[in-house]
Amino acid sequence: MNSAISVDTEHQARWIRAFHPAPTATLRLICFPHAGGSAVYYRPLARALSLPIEVRAVQYPGRQDRMREPFIDNISELAEQVARALPPDGVPTMFFGHSMGATVAFEVARRWERLGHSPIRLFVSGRRAPSLRADYQIPLATDDDVLTEIRSLAGTDDRLLAEDDLLRMIIPAVRNDYRAVETYLAEPEAVVSCPTVAMRGTQDPRVSGKDIEKWRGHTSGAFALHSFGGGHFYLEQRWDQVAALVERHVSFGACAA
Repeated sequence: MNSAISVDTEHQARWIRAFHPAPTATLRLICFPHAGGSAVYYRPLARALSLPIEVRAVQYPGRQDRMREPFIDNISELAEQVARALPPDGVPTMFFGHSMGATVAFEVARRWERLGHSPIRLFVSGRRAPSLRADYQIPLATDDDVLTEIRSLAGTDDRLLAEDDLLRMIIPAVRNDYRAVETYLAEPEAVVSCPTVAMRGTQDPRVSGKDIEKWRGHTSGAFALHSFGGGHFYLEQRWDQVAALVERHVSFGACAA
């Protein structure tokens, strides 16, 4: 099926943000944020790409300019809403998700494929395979619990954590998103057909090499695995390397070594 699907422009405007217009782009990269994260997290990746790739990022409700909207605490419902905002339109499109975003990207890719379309590449970063249940329980009952988790992953500047107004925005989003991922588990036979590229930081306390390698069983297409020095948020020190990896996979097709 190659026909484009009609777009609900109002719904799309609420969910999708664009960075650095690329009028000559022939490819699109859709980015899915981590738990507690927002679309702006991917601005450095948009800057780092040298190929003419149009970068868009998903903005989940309950944060930044969607602060007044209720959170969604269910991955399936979140994926349904994102898929509605991102109908296939014939432009070759890649998905890139980090942490919780990898799970959401996987589920949106599955929904595209049910419509007879597929992203040309799925990049999943810093997240165990979707059919793996976590072997740890993260306490979330108190704000101190959430702060401990945020600090353990080193994904938020400590100066921001000292600002009460910012904390009031960050903590509810993190708590909601963690609950969403804790209640999600894909069946072992859940697969996409698109080539899949899995990535992790070698010092990630939450995602082991074994966890990330098991993404191989969730695609019937080509698979590649890449490791970078760093922790859960290794991306923040390696945007240029990540951009080069994306471009290499685009240039060489299938899954580049």
